[in-house]
Amino acid sequence: MLANTSQTDPRSSIETPSGKDQDDENFPVASIILGERFRSHVKCFYDFARAADDIADNPDLTAVQKIARLNLFENTLLGQPDAPHLEKPVRLRDSLALTGVTPKHASDILEAFRTDARKSRYATWRDLLDYCELSANPVGRYLLDLHGEDPDGYAASDALCTVLQVLNHLQDCGDDRKALDRVYIPLDWMEAEGANLAMLDEGRLDPAMRRVVDRMLDACNRLLAAANTLPNSLVDTRLAINSATIVCLAKRLSRRLRHGDPLAERVALTKVDFAVCIVKGVVYGLTRARPDRARERPGR
Repeated sequence: MLANTSQTDPRSSIETPSGKDQDDENFPVASIILGERFRSHVKCFYDFARAADDIADNPDLTAVQKIARLNLFENTLLGQPDAPHLEKPVRLRDSLALTGVTPKHASDILEAFRTDARKSRYATWRDLLDYCELSANPVGRYLLDLHGEDPDGYAASDALCTVLQVLNHLQDCGDDRKALDRVYIPLDWMEAEGANLAMLDEGRLDPAMRRVVDRMLDACNRLLAAANTLPNSLVDTRLAINSATIVCLAKRLSRRLRHGDPLAERVALTKVDFAVCIVKGVVYGLTRARPDRARERPGR
């Protein structure tokens, strides 16, 4: 049952849209780089995840209410008896049926958002990686499955998606603390560097917190070394170009965070960053040695 949502039809009040869309993202997944036949499916996945994320981030809902709504999303996605007819989960369910992609990736993302409703601190880097395993990595795995790519590419894709998630956490570390009292920074690394949670409220990076941020960026750079192998492992040229572009953007954002202060100002990619990385991605994709294999794409 949906707890404390509305006296009217609960279906009308389950979603709590924030107004954000793909234009607000650093790395829009429904990129025009992807093949046209895939874009509508990718948009269904994105819209589903965006709607669920808006529920998890709504400061006016209790943890119990958030989890109840996310459970209804999953029940609808999986076609459970008596599940409400919610637009975005239904659209994604239909899309998955057409493409043959498993609903597990979407279910994993819902579990990450349920985690957000229950948990606001991460004791170790390992704990944060486990969260990214649910919140970020399913996006890359979904794209690989949609394009019929080899699951062997999951490891490199996971590394890239985790980096994107951590970089986004660093960009928003001040806002997450202020608006939701969430901190996606390992507490043991903060303690080791002499930092504390109150430093996130100061409006600038204290030297101790700067060291913690740099330590996280060092860890991201190690993951990016693994992510570098992803584009050349992909059969689909457009997906390879998209992946190479995103790897490039992740490296640029990491450098900007290394030299910027996300507490003092918004550290973000520029239009020049996007243009340069798109060009590099296209050149890479058109000149690379394609993998000597091909798999039948699901639902095609």
